[in-house]
Amino acid sequence: MKPSASGVAVLRLVPLVVVVGAALVVAAGSRSPVRLAPELSWAAPSSAFPLGCGDAGVDLLAVVAHATLRGIALAASVAAIGFVIGCPLGAAAGLFRGRFERVVARACDLVQAFPTFLLALVVLSAVRSPSRVHLGVVFAITAWAPFTRLALAQTRVLRDAAFVEAARALGGGNVRVVALHLVPNLLGVVAVQLGAAAAAIVVSEAALSFVGFGTPDGVSLGSVLDQGVAAMLRAPHVLLVGAASVFAASVSLMIAGRAFDRRASRQ
Repeated sequence: MKPSASGVAVLRLVPLVVVVGAALVVAAGSRSPVRLAPELSWAAPSSAFPLGCGDAGVDLLAVVAHATLRGIALAASVAAIGFVIGCPLGAAAGLFRGRFERVVARACDLVQAFPTFLLALVVLSAVRSPSRVHLGVVFAITAWAPFTRLALAQTRVLRDAAFVEAARALGGGNVRVVALHLVPNLLGVVAVQLGAAAAAIVVSEAALSFVGFGTPDGVSLGSVLDQGVAAMLRAPHVLLVGAASVFAASVSLMIAGRAFDRRASRQ
């Protein structure tokens, strides 16, 4: 029996729930992710350390659990900010048309033409001790553009629809039409971008930590990758753990984002 659309949507949330749930359980019962034990440096997986140890004897299981939770929390927050800003902005631009629509479209082109990773490098290089707040601000600067572009494209389709014309005929102003009629009809289409945006942020945050622009505490998936590359031959398990963790976090977010896609849910 073919599952319903709502059932398929729930199934697409399962990988993210499993990843977050497992990370929460491990983080609650594991050692501190910043606890050092130099005598255990690069130790292979064992019963005491299921994923082994990294540089200076850090427990990779604890580091990965805490880093995954923090990375997903950062990614979800920034993606939500981009969604909240971009969806109404794109809807308003598509409805108002004219110069405002052109300005918003060009702004999206400008933001998306400049790599977010390079912008982050420029901004974070000026910060003595970057935190996840700094990372969130940098990512939020550009996170709104994909949502705005999607909302603008969809509004161009809907702005001449019968329900929009009826709302105007009943005396609804532009703000009321955008807030009560256009945005609710855009949510299903634009929300699909949430998963892709969050997954990209997880990868970007790991990449920044990998090149040395992460948080000072070193609790990041990118830091695990950095350790793994440095000890690729003598401790290959570190690189494998880091790569698998980034993959699990990003893919689970991507799949969860598809839960909002009604067309995909019918397949």
